[in-house]
Amino acid sequence: MMNNPRMGLGSVIVATVRRELLLAFRSPGDVINPLMFFIIAVTLFPLGGGADSEFLSGIASGVIWVTTLLAIMFSMESLFRADYEDGSLEQLLMSPQPLYFLLLAKVLSHWLIACLPILMLAPVFAVMLAMPSAGILPLILGLLAGTPILCLLGAIGMALTVGLSRSGLLLAVLILPLYIPVLVFGTGMVSAALDSLPYTGLLALMGAMLVLAICLSPLAIAAALRISVN
Repeated sequence: MMNNPRMGLGSVIVATVRRELLLAFRSPGDVINPLMFFIIAVTLFPLGGGADSEFLSGIASGVIWVTTLLAIMFSMESLFRADYEDGSLEQLLMSPQPLYFLLLAKVLSHWLIACLPILMLAPVFAVMLAMPSAGILPLILGLLAGTPILCLLGAIGMALTVGLSRSGLLLAVLILPLYIPVLVFGTGMVSAALDSLPYTGLLALMGAMLVLAICLSPLAIAAALRISVN
């Protein structure tokens, strides 16, 4: 379907997103596992750190951001693996449609599957961790801008290691340094809001990073996939 040159670009992107979502829901573990990891990891912090609300509120944004980052890394294994094993990844690379937009559609689908449920639950867990109400909006805005960046960067690492049977540790080594600025800016937005300081500057930086990731990451993903497949 994606290789039909008569299809418009918009139709191809919609078809790609629909296909990825259908495949994900046929394998519920791809949807549930990252979400369950996020829920369990965040829930364990109050049990291990005690019920001191002041302590929990101080670590709330860091806990949610770190567990979100780890959940995304945990979910990246499924992004290209099945396509690589059944040969459809080679068909994707040879598609007459622009590979740039096909890869963006795949990453968008992965974001909808792995990150959107986390974004919906993040305010609930922020309240559970005694985060003041002033920090919840910047937390959500930061996650909304930051999680697509994490997915795009993770896709580069996954594309480089898709041909390896055990790529988890190598993937972490490759992309964790790239995740640090997103983590710093995301938690910094919450800290600034709690200190009654403006956080729009940090949000603008996150937005600029997102635009840069959208523009450049698909090119790097395409190059990495060609290296891995060939």
